[in-house]
Amino acid sequence: MDWGTDLWDQYDHIDKHTQSGLDLVDRYIKFVKERTEIEQSYAKQLRSLSKKYAKRGSKEEQDCKFSNHASLQDILNELNDYAGQRELIAENMMTGICVELTKYIQDLKLERKTHLSDAKKAQQVLESSFKQLESTKKRYAKEWAESEKATQQAEKIESDVNATRLDVDKAKQHAHARTHTAEECRNDYAAQLQKYNKEQRFYYYSEIPQIFNKMQDMDERRIRSLAAGYCQFSEIEKKVLPIIAKCLEGISSAGGRINEKQDSILFIEQHKSGFERPADLEFEDYTQGIKPATSDSSLNPPKVRAKLWPFSKKHKPPAAEDFSHLPPEQRKKKLHAKIDDITKELQKTQDQSEALEKMKGVYEQNPQMGDPSSLEPQISETSQNIGRLRGELAKYETWLSEAVGGEESSNSINNNTQHGGVAADHSQSIYTEFDDEFEDVETPVGHCTALYTFEGNSEGTISILEGEMLSIMEDDKGDGWMRVLRASGEEGYIPSSYVKLAP
Repeated sequence: MDWGTDLWDQYDHIDKHTQSGLDLVDRYIKFVKERTEIEQSYAKQLRSLSKKYAKRGSKEEQDCKFSNHASLQDILNELNDYAGQRELIAENMMTGICVELTKYIQDLKLERKTHLSDAKKAQQVLESSFKQLESTKKRYAKEWAESEKATQQAEKIESDVNATRLDVDKAKQHAHARTHTAEECRNDYAAQLQKYNKEQRFYYYSEIPQIFNKMQDMDERRIRSLAAGYCQFSEIEKKVLPIIAKCLEGISSAGGRINEKQDSILFIEQHKSGFERPADLEFEDYTQGIKPATSDSSLNPPKVRAKLWPFSKKHKPPAAEDFSHLPPEQRKKKLHAKIDDITKELQKTQDQSEALEKMKGVYEQNPQMGDPSSLEPQISETSQNIGRLRGELAKYETWLSEAVGGEESSNSINNNTQHGGVAADHSQSIYTEFDDEFEDVETPVGHCTALYTFEGNSEGTISILEGEMLSIMEDDKGDGWMRVLRASGEEGYIPSSYVKLAP
């Protein structure tokens, strides 16, 4: 069954049906657009909610060390990722459904308009042919009536005894002319009728069925595309469900990672003061010679109970540089942390100083590479920073010694002054001999090939030849130098730009 065969006379219904189908596609596109707007709004609200309850500030960062606080942060992060998946759903629906269907429906509308226009044109051609047929038919009827009338008039004149021969001949000629004209009109009508019937058969059995079948194919393609859009509405969300499931699993895992006992221990460690509990108060007997009225009362004032630590925090003391405003245990932790920070910064500054000295030596040996005097301000500034950091380190180590006392202090100081000893040796010599520096067996961190020949004339550098294979013992730390090992066993620094790293 097809439209061209069974609906050949239902042009108006086909017109309405195809328009209704296109309207349905438009409705579905609007529906999906509103769905994407809902998803985007939902994702935006989730992100705002996550940001609103996220921890900010040093105090809240301190709380995040507790597992129950950290788990809430993890949940908010997972919720933020979940919001991202909702945004992805909205984006894919907009591009995969709305945009594609909008382009497709524009093509369908143009195609439908073309088919309807072709049907209209075919109908107009047939109607025009029918009008010509009607006109020819009317002319034939008129001429035949005139011919009959002229024949009857000729017969009447011929039977009239008073009519002359001339009148009779004239009437017969007129009747003959009318009859001839009527015959021509009859032939024209027959030819036009034959032409119209041919055009009508072509219209109803070929032209219109083809147009209607094309419209049927167009409508069925529209339905298939709409069905694919319906399925895509579900598939787009299904694709992100595994990631959404991971987000939800992450939220569950965040709850499972909470350790209430560990949180209690951490809270104790953070706030343990180290004070001893107050001893019992002694009984003060005012009957034993202590009389308010006597003159001796001013010499022996009654004792006033000292304020206890837990109840004397209404006015927080100002922060001191040596953290003496903190309880003993907290003060020790702060001093340890400060010493570690200074030690790391000191080591970093010493490494920077060594790199500058090496670079200066290379510039002195190879003036074309740079001006050694240009490094003097940086070297001077680095030396000042090293001195300042050593002073701060000694100061905080002294305070730590006062805070902890005894063996703990000496162990801590020994551990944290190793870099100070290195710094002292460093003031005498910028870098030691390579035999001492690399006496331990090291594993190469990579390999490289020399791109150019380099003459290592300054202390700590080595010479390499173009094309030579080298083992990398220490990567470039940002100063433009790396430590390498030659096949001959010679080891030292070379410019990083002179080699190509092996894959």
